[in-house]
Amino acid sequence: MIAPNITIWHNPDCGTSRNTLAMIRNAGIEPRIVEYLKTPPTREKLAALITAAGLAPRDVLRAKGTRYEGLSQDDPALADEALLDAMMTHPILINRPLVETPLGVRLCRPSEGVLDILPAAQRGAFAKEDGEQVIDASGKRIS
Repeated sequence: MIAPNITIWHNPDCGTSRNTLAMIRNAGIEPRIVEYLKTPPTREKLAALITAAGLAPRDVLRAKGTRYEGLSQDDPALADEALLDAMMTHPILINRPLVETPLGVRLCRPSEGVLDILPAAQRGAFAKEDGEQVIDASGKRIS
């Protein structure tokens, strides 16, 4: 069953995004999955997600592995509007995954950040793809 009030802006090629989705599912939740490279958010939606997460556009800008030249997130001359324009033109520049739930919005980097906004507890042990144990057998977070 899809929980319509939980959405993950997902890139299936990203390990962090896959781990985040797996933790949502480990809580017994099937979220609405939006592959943002195929279906990018509107500019208004992206700005709302960024604001709701308590971030600035520069905080959500992904430089690593984007192959986008000429945009430096460290360039203070680039205003938030210019950064949003760049992310709308090149959605690969949107860092992922962004997750929205009734408890808030987070850029889940690291993926464990999703645990702070899930409305349900983990239902069992969970290890990331690399084998790192995140949740123990009782469903509790390992520090």
